Amino acid sequence: MVGERIKSIREKKGMTINELAQKAEISKSYISSIERDIQKNPSINVLERIAAALEVSLDKLLDQPDLEVTLEEDWISLLKEAIEQGLTKEEFIHFTMLMEMKRRKPLGGREKNHKKTI
Repeated sequence: MVGERIKSIREKKGMTINELAQKAEISKSYISSIERDIQKNPSINVLERIAAALEVSLDKLLDQPDLEVTLEEDWISLLKEAIEQGLTKEEFIHFTMLMEMKRRKPLGGREKNHKKTI
């Protein structure tokens, strides 16, 4: 449903209902009713304003399942290429663990100015 797609896109972009409502100039209660599938048939004008506020095309807003399939195919293609180049499961797991560590904030919230060698 369109409400679920709106909510999914909004959350992926880290946007609150309040922010979307302000940007689209639509009441937050109306957006909430669309997302919860209470309002099942919002007008094209409303959907266009929501799409613009979310910075996606109206087609994407109305047709997100195809986007997910495309992303999945892209991931499969990347993984196949990595495997063909010799990437092992263990190396992939190691890489994901390193990326997780890299994304964590250092203790105390301060970044260190020196590099560590592994």
